[in-house]
Amino acid sequence: MKDSNPSWKPTFIVKPDGGCQGDGIYLIKDPSDIRLTGSIQSRPAVVQEYICKPLLVDKLKFDIRLYVLLKSLEPLEIYIAKDGLSRFCTEPYQEPTLKNLHQVFMHLTNYSLNIHSGNFIHSASANTGSKRTFSSILCRLSSRGADVKKLWSDIISLVIKTIIALTPELKVYYQSDIPAGKPGPTCFQVSWDSCQKCSYFIHRLIF
Repeated sequence: MKDSNPSWKPTFIVKPDGGCQGDGIYLIKDPSDIRLTGSIQSRPAVVQEYICKPLLVDKLKFDIRLYVLLKSLEPLEIYIAKDGLSRFCTEPYQEPTLKNLHQVFMHLTNYSLNIHSGNFIHSASANTGSKRTFSSILCRLSSRGADVKKLWSDIISLVIKTIIALTPELKVYYQSDIPAGKPGPTCFQVSWDSCQKCSYFIHRLIF
């Protein structure tokens, strides 16, 4: 695509496989800049086009963490919590350039990173600070004229489609851990997945 369309000059975000809390995530402008610890077989990474114009609140990039209960695979039964969490960057957002690619407080919303920023704001209010409720974000968007009902409908649709895509793999793990006819109750396991949507849309899967 890059060869056929020279005007397409994206930024990429690289996320090492098996990482957490923002560890090892970085931005690049040129695919040749990718850094791998070990071989591609032992340390694969997910590389995505970085969304350079995310939705901002108070000039800050943020993510949305929603909580989803996957009660049953057959039949498929899904519940979504009415509220969630939004985590904010601690530096005003600017579109990525070669000079600011490494400014994690501007580009990455991970709490484990931003808690070390001198601009991190602890607040008891749900409407301010570096961690806020998702409902407070919806109120802000509503005040801007956004159709919050449609937003919720789109989010629910995205969650359902994501879980449908994961269902075949989840069934394999479920059937290997809980064979048919196994007596006794089963337990819940906490897992997660993420994809970019506005800033980042992050949902928890509990199955």
